[in-house]
Amino acid sequence: MSTEKRPLKIIQIGTSHEHASGKYASLKLIPETFELLGYVDDLEFMDTPRYVTELHPTYQDGRKKFTLEEALSYPGLDAVAVEVPNLELVKIGKMCAERKIAIHLDKPAGENMEDYAELLELCKKNRVPLQMGYMYRGNPALSYVRELIRNKVIGEVFEASLDMNHGYGNAFYDEYIASFKGGIMFNLGCHLVDFVLAAMGEPVKVTPFITSVPGHPAREVNNMLAVLQYPNAFVKLTACSGESGVTQHRRWTFAGTNGYININPPERFDGKGVEVTLFMKKAHGLIPRGNHVFTFPPQRDRYVEQLLEFAQIIRNEIENPYTYAHDSAVHKVTLAASGYTTWEK
Repeated sequence: MSTEKRPLKIIQIGTSHEHASGKYASLKLIPETFELLGYVDDLEFMDTPRYVTELHPTYQDGRKKFTLEEALSYPGLDAVAVEVPNLELVKIGKMCAERKIAIHLDKPAGENMEDYAELLELCKKNRVPLQMGYMYRGNPALSYVRELIRNKVIGEVFEASLDMNHGYGNAFYDEYIASFKGGIMFNLGCHLVDFVLAAMGEPVKVTPFITSVPGHPAREVNNMLAVLQYPNAFVKLTACSGESGVTQHRRWTFAGTNGYININPPERFDGKGVEVTLFMKKAHGLIPRGNHVFTFPPQRDRYVEQLLEFAQIIRNEIENPYTYAHDSAVHKVTLAASGYTTWEK
């Protein structure tokens, strides 16, 4: 497959994932990188649990609506963005890997480890680029924080707290979340797991705490906590749909032996930049001791940076910075944090 500096041909398979319309809009922003040919409308042939039930207006742009088979057999197709419902993602991913098409696969990676492991092995065997769609990977502020932690700028982290809480829950959303045994941690907490493992590695123990927001039935597991335990640290992950705000109240904190990091909120698209607050007991490299506030330029889009990286991976310009081993570990921890499995190191 030739991937010279021409736009890479891509089709989006699926329109009903919660990230689908945003991903499609992002692909339109980078026509010099991806030639977006069109989409496959899974609303017409899939009936597994989904939150999006109508075709978003962004798809009414004159691009072609493909059948699934037309998309998978399109001549010279370089890549697909798989944006079907959560429980169909891995199945469609396997179909693409079998045809040796590069895959951007949204989250989460299914309700068991076995099917996802088969997909990873198939990608390895067929040398298929696979990029998981965890939404914080292209966030510049969080990439900076990840490197601060990796480089021990705040020393050894011993306590951290990250949340994916929101206030856009409604009766339909809660019914949707109730369709997954792993509830809201399965649906949203995987983003947090991806970041923590990239920054701190795999934990030694994972303990989930599962309940529902007051006034909601127990089957609506929309209020969840997971504790990731490291030899000398605890990381608390929370996901809840009962917040009074939307996402502006999300807060991530990391406490280490040499300082403290606070990000509140971790992303924003209101024209303002994300602020990273850093306190240092002692200087580290070029960063002096004391309080610091780093303000990052406003993000134009949540997904563009990650999609640009996807193109570089397809063209063999860079290696995927997230290995198969990392992606496997993220899913293993997500399943344990969501109550599907009991953790085994």
